[in-house]
Amino acid sequence: MPGWVRRSSLRCPQIDPTTVTPSIPESPSTPRTDRALALALTAARVAGETRGTDVRVLDLRELTDVFDYFVVATGASRRQLHAMADEIEQAAKHELRDAKRGGEGYEEARWIVLDYGDVVVHLFDAEARAYWDIEHLWSDARRVPVPEPGTVDR
Repeated sequence: MPGWVRRSSLRCPQIDPTTVTPSIPESPSTPRTDRALALALTAARVAGETRGTDVRVLDLRELTDVFDYFVVATGASRRQLHAMADEIEQAAKHELRDAKRGGEGYEEARWIVLDYGDVVVHLFDAEARAYWDIEHLWSDARRVPVPEPGTVDR
C-alpha cells in the first residue's frame, strides 16, 4: 500500500514507480498504454454500471511518468462507493487478469483510491470530490471519452 506524502497543501499517495510491475507480462500486441487504457475504460464502465455519476478518465501520460490514467467517479453513499470499488476490483481481476496493488479509504468511504500501477481510480462522495477537485488539480490532462453504461461490449 502506498505511503502518503504532502505535496503543496494536498496529501497525495506516494508511490514508488520502480516497485510497480504489471500483473500480466506485456507483449508486442498489448503495449503498456493499451493495457492501461483498457483498465481505465473498464473501471469507468463499471463505475457507471454501478450508478456512479460524473465518471471521467484523465490521460496523464504527457504530464507524469508515474501514472497513465486517473479514473474519477462520484457515489451517492458509502454503500454505493463500496459497491463501485468491489465491482471494479472484480472486473479488473476477471476481465483483464489484473490485480489492485494498493488502496486507501475503503473504511471511511469518502474517497476510495484503487491503485493499479498505471491506472489510479478515485471514487468520491460528492463533498469530497468538490473539495479535492482532482480534475482541476490535473487540468492539463486530456479527457478520454467515456462510453455511456451499457454501450460497450465486454
